[in-house]
Amino acid sequence: MLIGFFLEVRKAKVPATLREFLDLLEALQEHLAFADMDDFYYLSRLCLVKDERHFDKFDRAFSSYFKGIEHLDDLMAQAIPDEWLRAEFEKQLSDEEKAKIESLGGLEELIEAFKERLEQQKKKHQGGNKMIGTGGTSPFGANGYNPEGFRIGQNKSKHGRAVKVWEKRGYKDLDDSVTIGIRNIKMALRRLRKFARQGAAEELDLDDTIRSTARNAGYLDIKMVPERHNAVKVLLFLDVGGSMDPHIRVCEELFSACRTEFKHLEYFYFHNFIYESVWKSNIRRMSETTHTWDLVHKYTSDYKVIFVGDASMAPYEITHPGGSIEHWNDEAGAVWMQRVVEHFDKVIWLNPMPESYWGSGGSLGITQQLVQDKMYPLTIQGLEKGMKELTK
Repeated sequence: MLIGFFLEVRKAKVPATLREFLDLLEALQEHLAFADMDDFYYLSRLCLVKDERHFDKFDRAFSSYFKGIEHLDDLMAQAIPDEWLRAEFEKQLSDEEKAKIESLGGLEELIEAFKERLEQQKKKHQGGNKMIGTGGTSPFGANGYNPEGFRIGQNKSKHGRAVKVWEKRGYKDLDDSVTIGIRNIKMALRRLRKFARQGAAEELDLDDTIRSTARNAGYLDIKMVPERHNAVKVLLFLDVGGSMDPHIRVCEELFSACRTEFKHLEYFYFHNFIYESVWKSNIRRMSETTHTWDLVHKYTSDYKVIFVGDASMAPYEITHPGGSIEHWNDEAGAVWMQRVVEHFDKVIWLNPMPESYWGSGGSLGITQQLVQDKMYPLTIQGLEKGMKELTK
């Protein structure tokens, strides 16, 4: 069973080696994780993933391989040998319990009865407190209620009491080392670059040196000037997760190009829309955030602000308090966007969705209005238009 899981992790392009897989098996033999999916998830990630950049790939592989775990009858019938069941039963039973089992016909008949119970549950079961299913009080299943339960195969909780959501994934930090296909993006971004002389006099001013030497009857008079640096300052906000997953590659190319072209670049992540806080690391996005007010107070109005996102969400996520799908926001996202637009002189939005899909309504139309129609497609032509707007 775990060999298949290891191959699934490798298929997801996580560079796990056979040595690391053997370490995982050894850790399981030492009972570092036992009968707990959370423990096994963290232990297997610890053993198989050596670079946090691969956490998201691992999460996808883990979810893909164990997504059938809700079918406990299949798991018991196919993945757990009878010998293992018998050994584990006997290990946990007291002498009194063993005597009771013998009075019922022995352990063999008990296991067979258990298998029969699973066989009876081939169809969907809903309600109740004994069988594995949905809408009941059993601690396993979905759409039911149990204060210490697991939610399986359900995208949202009706009660908000589940201890673990198996499908939950962290978002992926964009890789700024991607270089394939970004030459044209760099050329488009260079429209925004603005050079100014800064710092100490370290560069030879050839023209002034010639003029000064000629005025001194041929005596060399060297003139130095400060080096020219890219003076433009950029704030980059990147939407990650959800509907942005198909656009990861183009966003990585843009991110990498920005890191190369702009000396004064600050970047932050958000999900769907900007609210009271953003973050620098997706792995620690719940614990290490930056308040949006701090950005407004810290960065001067001459920073060029670029939002990157598909603006695809429910309209209430922008217009209403509590609209965020991840936390309770006291103020609507639209309020925070208005504050950003009012503080900074230049704000644009780059959208990776084709312009023909935009339309004029819904969340995308609202976002266009909030950024004063400064939304451009994330294409070379769209980038050139966006950079031209930022340089006005």
